Amino acid sequence: MAFPTGHLQAHPLPSGVVGALTLSGYQLLVDVAGVGAGRLGPQAFLLVAPEHDGGPAGAGGAAGAGGAADTMTHIALHQQRLGSERDALAYQQLAAQLGYLRLSGYRVALERAGLRSKLGLVNPATGAVALQIPDKHPGRLFGGGGNVTALLAAARALPPAGPPPDLQNPELLRQTFLALALSDESTGGAEAAELADRALTIARADSTLDPVAALAAARDRP
Repeated sequence: MAFPTGHLQAHPLPSGVVGALTLSGYQLLVDVAGVGAGRLGPQAFLLVAPEHDGGPAGAGGAAGAGGAADTMTHIALHQQRLGSERDALAYQQLAAQLGYLRLSGYRVALERAGLRSKLGLVNPATGAVALQIPDKHPGRLFGGGGNVTALLAAARALPPAGPPPDLQNPELLRQTFLALALSDESTGGAEAAELADRALTIARADSTLDPVAALAAARDRP
């Protein structure tokens, strides 16, 4: 399903989760297609809106797999002490990449694990889970393939699940530009939003440009 810009801003983490995990006052750094990155001091985490239309279930029973619809925002890959600012940036880039993949057709399966959730990125063509993200960050020493930088690399290696989002839909197109802009580690959130707006204007004026080309043009035009 499509999520409007600002969905996670309008649907923050439930107050009970915020209180139990002492995340009051957290900052939302990224919000693309219902996937975001949050930060509070040394803590970082992913925020994810569940599929609302009977999406696929993960192992053990996932949100959106039948029964009462789950409408609450979930928290995943919770890291209580960041190793570095590069790790914080990796959270933003991972959220943007997951949002981009969701826009391309991947679906999100969420499995509750206490107050947090495990995330599975499902390829709708095969029904297979293409990427699994744990509820908690495993830490640098024992993280292996489950740490945020490794997960970012794995997400970037996935091909789109389908054709680009409808280029005639300004909302989806802007979110695509935002996700692509945030994939550049030198681009911050405010700059990415400006680039997305500029690229949208360029794309609407020249329908021959694909999203990557339109964003490149936006970077070249101050």
